[in-house]
Amino acid sequence: MKKTTLMELEESHLDMILEWRNAPEVRKNMYTNHVISTEEHYAWFNKLQNDKTKKYFVFIKDNVPVGVIGFTEINLIKDTASWAFYANPTAPRGTGSMMEFFALDYAFKELKLHKLRCEVLSFNQMVVKLHTKFGFKVEGELRDAFYDGEQYHDVCHLGIFPQEWKEIRESLKKKLRL
Repeated sequence: MKKTTLMELEESHLDMILEWRNAPEVRKNMYTNHVISTEEHYAWFNKLQNDKTKKYFVFIKDNVPVGVIGFTEINLIKDTASWAFYANPTAPRGTGSMMEFFALDYAFKELKLHKLRCEVLSFNQMVVKLHTKFGFKVEGELRDAFYDGEQYHDVCHLGIFPQEWKEIRESLKKKLRL
């Protein structure tokens, strides 16, 4: 049976996702854009184990791991969080959309958030458009807010509320054939 789900990130996933994360096409869109060492990666994972403000998942499609979804800045008093994702560079077309669908469901059904936020480097318009397709609203842009070691980049801030997700969830579910 084919299955699509979120699986909590485990140590056994680390080598696989480090390879994805270090791929040039993934790194170029991240704040941490250097090649991450194995030691740095495992230290990040170990620190994550005691941090209640972060949750990371491996996205499984057709029983194959194809991406990572992370929730950060989780504040269950204010019911807010931020999120980000990246896919295996060889993942099938449409993986990002499916990951976004599952992430939004998790945010509003499991975490019961009032608001989910994200940041995108403004040159990554493909992801900004993906987020807006899923109901996120652009809330502003911080000019020259990120320096990549060579140049400054603007950062686009987006947010979504549960009622906005609820309004479009079913139509997106049909389009994605979930």
